[in-house]
Amino acid sequence: MKVTKKGEEVEIIGVQPEVGDQAPEFSLKNLKDEMVNLSDFAGLPVLISVVPDIDTRICSLQTKRFNQEAANVEGVKFITISNNTKEEQANWCAAEGVDMEILHDTEGTFGEAYGLFIPEMGRLARGIFVIDKDGTLVYEAISTEIAEEPDYAAALDKIASIL
Repeated sequence: MKVTKKGEEVEIIGVQPEVGDQAPEFSLKNLKDEMVNLSDFAGLPVLISVVPDIDTRICSLQTKRFNQEAANVEGVKFITISNNTKEEQANWCAAEGVDMEILHDTEGTFGEAYGLFIPEMGRLARGIFVIDKDGTLVYEAISTEIAEEPDYAAALDKIASIL
């Protein structure tokens, strides 16, 4: 699959899981250096917001938006994943007052499992995944233009429909 960054085509590697598939398992560390697995949230719907670089404007907007939604929607686990280091994520969260679960994929394992890694940038593509309480992927949206905000309403509508 190809996406663009400010109009310039970049390639993402791997195969994205499809709606209806079991969501691929992953294990990533959070800001407390605790290992977090997708299977830890079995029985709960999960919204995964993937951003290329937490320190950029669109990624910041996306993460803050889902942090606000997480405070208003009960019974859903909201997660943000980026390639940023733990320190970069922690500094950003402290500066922005964000307290949602933030995971760092510095090894690229999530990017490979979900087909979102952009080798020439060393970053993840922008995407949103919604997983139902049984672990089935029920929504995925990979932004064709990395520099644009995703469709928040579509992802949030899908979450509301499975609660």
